[in-house]
Amino acid sequence: MKKMDAQEKIKAQLEENDVMLYMKGSAMFPQCGFSGKAVEILKACEAKFDTVDVLSNPDIRDGIKQYSNWPTIPQLYIKGEFIGGSDIMLEMYQKGELQEKIKAL
Repeated sequence: MKKMDAQEKIKAQLEENDVMLYMKGSAMFPQCGFSGKAVEILKACEAKFDTVDVLSNPDIRDGIKQYSNWPTIPQLYIKGEFIGGSDIMLEMYQKGELQEKIKAL
């Protein structure tokens, strides 16, 4: 069995989880302010979400930037669709759009 490359791994993670946050650190211990903000927003939406720590997965850290064509971490995906980073999440949350997307799951 061949080892999955980063893109295949990311695709599999997104298929298995409705709400997936690629971040620095974990939901319990975010390692950067933007990742921490992203977790707070998801918790405020009462989202059931999973996270991948890109600091302990360097292949995913590079791979996710290619996958989304987005240069920064954190990155939020809902149902495999790239939503954006913490600024976009905050904007969507303030408009009520993020809550709607999460409720619709």
